[in-house]
Amino acid sequence: MTAVLCRHLGLVHIEVAEDIASDTFLKASEHWAIHGVPNNPTAWLYTVAGNKIKDYFKHRSIFENKVKDALTSNEIEIEKDFEFNNQIIADSQLAMIFAVSNPTNSIEAQISLALQILCGFSVEEIANAFLTNRETIKKRLQRARNNLRNDNFQINGLTETDIKTRLDTVLKTLYLLFNEGYFSKTNNQLIRKELCSEALRLTLVLTESQLTNTPQVNALLALMCFQSSRLDARTGVNGEAILFDKQDKSLWDKSLIDRGNYYLVNACNGEEISTYHFEAGIAYWHTTPTDNTKWENILQLYNRLILIAYSPITALNRAFAFSKVYGNEKAIKEVEKLNFSQSNYYHELLGYLYCSIDINTAIQHYTKAIDLTKSKIAQKTLKQEIGRLLELKKNKGTASR
Repeated sequence: MTAVLCRHLGLVHIEVAEDIASDTFLKASEHWAIHGVPNNPTAWLYTVAGNKIKDYFKHRSIFENKVKDALTSNEIEIEKDFEFNNQIIADSQLAMIFAVSNPTNSIEAQISLALQILCGFSVEEIANAFLTNRETIKKRLQRARNNLRNDNFQINGLTETDIKTRLDTVLKTLYLLFNEGYFSKTNNQLIRKELCSEALRLTLVLTESQLTNTPQVNALLALMCFQSSRLDARTGVNGEAILFDKQDKSLWDKSLIDRGNYYLVNACNGEEISTYHFEAGIAYWHTTPTDNTKWENILQLYNRLILIAYSPITALNRAFAFSKVYGNEKAIKEVEKLNFSQSNYYHELLGYLYCSIDINTAIQHYTKAIDLTKSKIAQKTLKQEIGRLLELKKNKGTASR
């Protein structure tokens, strides 16, 4: 809605658009609670938002003192009907992502702003995505907004060069949006399907334009399809996480796997190879039937990925694949070399690897992981695993007597 409103207001008034969007949903929460949800909620929301735009510009004191001098004749037609449809909404969102991906700001600031404005991320969620603190993100967002306002940026009028040079940043934004949905770090839900669906939808729109239908875009879309195919199998009836080894493969969405295969083939047209190609390849092997070379192929892809895009998470994921090929004992040595002792993922992996070797050590690592994670769902899952190990230990003790 913020993106659509900015097509009418101009991005100079982005705060006004955000306020109108918030007021619209506030009115909906009040009105719908009494009168019920209308037959077409989307139309209702955009009608209210359109009326609020007209009211805003008809308010003489605000118009004369704050808006009039900043507007140009091309920015808004006050009497023009407020239009919306699915195509306008989709076009507005993508146009706005490209607009805020403005080289006036650093890449980190561009992505942060897009995540906040278009994806509804809180400051904490953005901080988690960048592995930094809230104050850093607050300052980054404030500077980014000021820079864009001073640059008088617009939602329309991007050239072909603008689109091509900003595409990498747009893809990174969509990648982070999908990741927050796939494994939420700040929500009481482990998975937020609406974020995964939104990221997948916007990436799909990119494939429909000749300018943005690149191998890199297709690789990212393939990755999202493969990962989305397993969403229903990743959580239990109580929302707890289910590890890959224990997932019910009958719950995997075969149609999404097939679409992932299609876009992965498209991604191989040309000589461009990106991190998304490697990650899509890894995700592809995860969705294939078990065979003797599955984990060897996954490990080889991680070995190549880590050379061009090293990160602690990638290193830990590689160590998991390493354990599948060479066994838990050798994998433990690989993980301990990394020494990411302040990461809950580090201790979760060590806990998993030690389960079949030393139950006490596994419990110690799971306990440390609980202390380090903010996710209540992750904490619950780890506590259940500790309970399982304690029961296993008790049974072994009884059997030995």
